[in-house]
Amino acid sequence: MINNLIRTRTDNIFVQMLRYSLSGGVAFIVDATILVLLTEFAGFNYLVSAIFGFIAGLTTVYFLSSYWVFSSRAFESRKKEFLVFALIGIIGLGFNELFIWIFTEYAHFFYMISKIFATILVYLWNFLARKYIVFS
Repeated sequence: MINNLIRTRTDNIFVQMLRYSLSGGVAFIVDATILVLLTEFAGFNYLVSAIFGFIAGLTTVYFLSSYWVFSSRAFESRKKEFLVFALIGIIGLGFNELFIWIFTEYAHFFYMISKIFATILVYLWNFLARKYIVFS
C-alpha cells in the first residue's frame, strides 16, 4: 500500500493529488524561505521577494511533478513541457501576487499569513491545469 503511494507510477487522481500536495509542500517551504530571507534579511519589498520565491518553488514543483507525481506527458519535448508548466505557474503567480497584495494591504494581514491564503487559493488551479494540460 505505502509502496503504491510513494513509488509506483500511477494515473490515480487521488494518489496524484496527494503527491502533488506533498510536492507543493516542499515547493512552498522553498518559496516561503526565500520570501522571508529576501524580505527580512536582504531588505527587498515583500512583493519582489515573493516573485523570487515563487520561481524557486515553481522549479522545485516541476521536477517533483514530472518525476514523481504524474505518469503521463502531453509533450515530447521537455522544453515545451516546462514552458507550458511555467506559463500555468505564471498565471498562478499573478493570482499569488494579487492575493498577497489584497490580504496584506486591505485585510492588513502579516505578509506570511497572506502568503498562506494565496497558496491555498492557487493550489487547485495549478494542480488541475497541470494535470489536464501538461501531464495528460
